[in-house]
Amino acid sequence: MALLEVNDIHTYYGNIHALKGISFEVDSGEIIALIGSNGAGKTTTLRTISGLMSPRDGNIVYDGQEISSTRADLLVMRGISMVPEGRGVFAKLTVEENLDMGAYVRTDGDVADDLDSAFEMFPRLQERRKQLAGTLSGGEQQMLAIARALMSGPRLLLLDEPSMGLAPVLVDVVFEAIQRIASEGVTILLVEQNAHMALQIANRGYVLQSGEVAISDTAANLQRNEVVQKTYLGID
Repeated sequence: MALLEVNDIHTYYGNIHALKGISFEVDSGEIIALIGSNGAGKTTTLRTISGLMSPRDGNIVYDGQEISSTRADLLVMRGISMVPEGRGVFAKLTVEENLDMGAYVRTDGDVADDLDSAFEMFPRLQERRKQLAGTLSGGEQQMLAIARALMSGPRLLLLDEPSMGLAPVLVDVVFEAIQRIASEGVTILLVEQNAHMALQIANRGYVLQSGEVAISDTAANLQRNEVVQKTYLGID
């Protein structure tokens, strides 16, 4: 059974029909890439899954249960965590305080261990643990946003444009971290403009166009697809 099922979702911004019957599945342990041009509906899809927006029609099933009308904070408690586009760190809190905020829903005794794991994954954060998040570089803030999301102990991690605005060397660091997170059992739904990088690490992918799924296939097949190559990979 799929960990996440998105079934014929229609989501609106006022009268604007943003998602027009999107359907897809994410199996436990997969990295799934959502690619598409600006305005295709990628971010809206993540916001709808995470509870920040509500679909007008269709339904979302997570771990066998309907979640279409569930509040975002309750979804975090059930194992869905999102790293938003633009990072969204708490600028006036320190790195360590940001990570503590990520664990606010936790009731188990493993928070200290997960904090150590976050610092082991991103050593720069440990070096800056007492520094205000707003004074970090863009790459460091992205590391912090990912680490903060992991502190909630998610089963499903939603990543919205994690490489946006980063230098190439930091893009590599972030994508290596994504692969490591997946290897540790976290299922990942990745929205990414850098389709080449996304499809290199993904198991499968969906191409969104104008709020609909236009193409779905394995990541390897999408990399060989002529339309994907020309439109999203820059290959003529």
